[in-house]
Amino acid sequence: MCDYDTQKDADAYLKEHSDMSRRDFTKLATGASMAMMLPTVANAQSISERDVEIRTPDGVADCHFAYPSTGSHAAVLVWPDILALRPAFREMGRRLAREGYAVLTVNPFYRAARSPVVPLGASFGQPEIRELVLPMARNLNADTHFTDARTFTAWLDQQDEVDTGKGIGTTGYCMGGPMVMRTVAAVPERFAAGGTFHGGGLATGNPDSPHLLIPETRAAMLHCVADNDDQNDPQAKVTLSEAYSAAGIDAEIEVYSDALHGWCAIDSQVYHQEQAERAWGRLLNLFATNLA
Repeated sequence: MCDYDTQKDADAYLKEHSDMSRRDFTKLATGASMAMMLPTVANAQSISERDVEIRTPDGVADCHFAYPSTGSHAAVLVWPDILALRPAFREMGRRLAREGYAVLTVNPFYRAARSPVVPLGASFGQPEIRELVLPMARNLNADTHFTDARTFTAWLDQQDEVDTGKGIGTTGYCMGGPMVMRTVAAVPERFAAGGTFHGGGLATGNPDSPHLLIPETRAAMLHCVADNDDQNDPQAKVTLSEAYSAAGIDAEIEVYSDALHGWCAIDSQVYHQEQAERAWGRLLNLFATNLA
């Protein structure tokens, strides 16, 4: 997940790409520009959205709920990266809703701050932003992940827009990766698919490593790995693959070349549109196959 090493990689990359050829970061500081930069969804469904507050054992979580305007649909629970719920992730949630899903995007830092936790256009590369979000991230752990996963799942299953006859999907970015793996373990009877994007800490030597939960899960999985994350920990993908194989669970694990940690978030300094779209396509395939 985001740390000082991944930021060093990002700084080096940006120094080599000073023209920001993949995107104009300043333009993307507004939500409207974020929407314009994404490809049009073919046969997009008309959507509705609302801000919601969900009571948990630890407080009230402020979240964004986007869904097709008519009918009930398979639900998706989205765990944002370390900069939490903000315009970029609202737009990513809307995009998934246009594909036909009822999407709840949460503020994982609700115990400490309401969203947006960071100012518009903020970057993990800014020291003051790191000083703000890192303590919040460190206050979360396996226990909070499980508690939140169960609470948000129960809330989704109470919504008219959610078809409870279909499995739920979940996605996580950066620190959201471990949250995805713990979510599919927390409510295995409801989660049919999960995807992580530049997720950190998925397979570690710690006793609470997410990969140790794989035998308790049923969800088909997708792990899109950043090039530099793999270079820093090449064994992680092997450990994941072996654990899924031993449990008999379908999992797609791929390292995305020339894609740095953070490449999938549309407001990231290192956003890589081509590789992000390829990862997005794999996610849609995962959901289409498993959220029936």
